[in-house]
Amino acid sequence: LDKLGERFPVTIHVVTDGQEAIDYVEKSPPYVNVNTPDFILLDIKLPKRNGFEVLEFFKSDARFKTIPIIMLTSSDDESDITRSYELGSNSYISKPTGTDELAAMLESLGMYWFATNRLPSKSTV
Repeated sequence: LDKLGERFPVTIHVVTDGQEAIDYVEKSPPYVNVNTPDFILLDIKLPKRNGFEVLEFFKSDARFKTIPIIMLTSSDDESDITRSYELGSNSYISKPTGTDELAAMLESLGMYWFATNRLPSKSTV
C-alpha cells in the first residue's frame, strides 16, 4: 500500500477488522475527525464483522452508498464473487500471492481509480 501512496496523492488508512472499518467511515470515536474515504479496499476474511457484512452495511446506508468498494481478497470462489456483486461491490480482485505482483496490482488499481475513473465530489458523499 505504501507504493500506491508514493505514486498517487492519497492517504491510506488501514483498519484491522470489519467493525473498525464501519467505525472509521461512520466517524465514530476515535475517528471523529477523519476524512470520508474516496474508495474502500475490503477483504472478505475480517475479524468481528466479515467483509460481506461490512459491504452490506455500507451499501444499505444512503450516507455511504456512493463510496466505491473494491473487494480485495484471497478468495477465487465463484460464490464469493457473485455475493460481493449482489451486495453492491464495485469491483472484485483476487489478491496476488507475491509481493511484486501485489505492488503492480495496486499501482494498476491506483491508475484506474485516480487517473481514469471519475469519483463523485466530496460534497455529494
